Amino acid sequence: MNTDIDTFISTAPALRYAFVIKARVAPIQDLGRTARGHRRIIDILGGEVHGPRLNGEILPGGADWQIVRPDGTIEVVARYTIRSGTGALVYVQNEGLRVASPEILARMSKGELVPVGSYHFRTAPRFETAEPSLKWLERATFVGVAARTPDRVAIGFHEVL
Repeated sequence: MNTDIDTFISTAPALRYAFVIKARVAPIQDLGRTARGHRRIIDILGGEVHGPRLNGEILPGGADWQIVRPDGTIEVVARYTIRSGTGALVYVQNEGLRVASPEILARMSKGELVPVGSYHFRTAPRFETAEPSLKWLERATFVGVAARTPDRVAIGFHEVL
């Protein structure tokens, strides 16, 4: 194979910090076992967005739809709206995984605050907007590094370069 291609595809991409969201969330609505798995829904009550590339607020009305796998891994699909500091609306669909030991999961389920490094929580967001100055969000790939507290979720979004 071509060594230029091999070098290119084997080189880790760089990341550039773009912004953080801090969302207030409601208590978990546990639907129990459905045909798709153990379903939970967490309403997003609002929040803030800050960073070098985007500032604004998270509007109330979104939610995080989760499936808890038999091994305790949580599949996350969150949908919500950001209103930028200039008033432009941005739709966010953020999918990811939260993985922790059974002990940490049990503590989190009870509403306890656990050390951020005691679990893995990463996301892959997609954005949509009609605002020309924010079209860069639609053209980039991002990785979210997330943390969960009993009433909040914080996610640092990093653009993959």
